[in-house]
Amino acid sequence: MKTCLVLRHVQFEDLGSLASILARRGLEPRYEEVGVAEVDGPQVEDSDLLVVLGGPIGVYQEATYPFLQQELALISKRLAASRPTLGICLGAQLMAKALGAKVAPGPGKEIGWAPVELTAAGRASPLRHLEGLHVLHWHGDNLDLPAGCDNLAFTRHCPSQAFRKGPNLLGLQFHIEADPRRIEAWLIGHSVELAQARINPHTIRHDAICHGEALQRTAAEVFNEWLDGTNI
Repeated sequence: MKTCLVLRHVQFEDLGSLASILARRGLEPRYEEVGVAEVDGPQVEDSDLLVVLGGPIGVYQEATYPFLQQELALISKRLAASRPTLGICLGAQLMAKALGAKVAPGPGKEIGWAPVELTAAGRASPLRHLEGLHVLHWHGDNLDLPAGCDNLAFTRHCPSQAFRKGPNLLGLQFHIEADPRRIEAWLIGHSVELAQARINPHTIRHDAICHGEALQRTAAEVFNEWLDGTNI
């Protein structure tokens, strides 16, 4: 069976609906809890697919969270070899930094359900299925577009919401993998951040009911099309 290594930073930000998509394609996910587990180079380099998930810290906080230095070095080697890699939220920011781009706090937090605007490159990519749909945003940091990458999507406060380098490297600032049936875990896990941002959990919960099912169906189309285009 083909292997999928998943770097996870917080327990509730997992593969979500992507897990069943990978299973149907014969990819067996194996989670490594970053900052707790010892993740070695061969694990990262040799997996058929690497997925780097989100988390509530910044890639620039290496002094506070030293494990970020090792994680970034491992991701850098993987990307240099152009091995199939998907980064989501913090994962996309780690990919961007590994590719030489700047990551820093944006003008404000984007938390909640809202559409993204697709670029011409985005409309020619698997993300075209997301046109007009609400996706789940949950980030406060923005990334500059790495050299040699295509910018696929943007919002008013975030000029690069998604990027791609060749067929194998894809970074998404937003969450299309999140299972709307488990949104309560996100609301609990990020309760302090929501309170500080004065965001009512009821709004996110309500919008998950309104938009979650359609996004799950569409996410399967996006992920399957992207995986079809990689060399896995």
